[in-house]
Amino acid sequence: MDRSLLSLRATLVLLLSALAGVTAGVLSTLAGDGAARSVLAGLAAAGLAVPFFDRLVAGDRPRERAGAEDGDARG
Repeated sequence: MDRSLLSLRATLVLLLSALAGVTAGVLSTLAGDGAARSVLAGLAAAGLAVPFFDRLVAGDRPRERAGAEDGDARG
């Protein structure tokens, strides 16, 4: 089996989300919350970080203006 289980982009998004979740959980624990609240805070942060990092690591580059790639000299 030569193909990987996850793409490089999916792996990066999940890794960054897990890192954000662990960081939020540790900071919540250091702030004095209990273990259950810290776990919930970490899970919530990881869940919200997935769409954020998915958009951040998007494969499409934004267009600067319409027609710029076609050599349009207007505007």
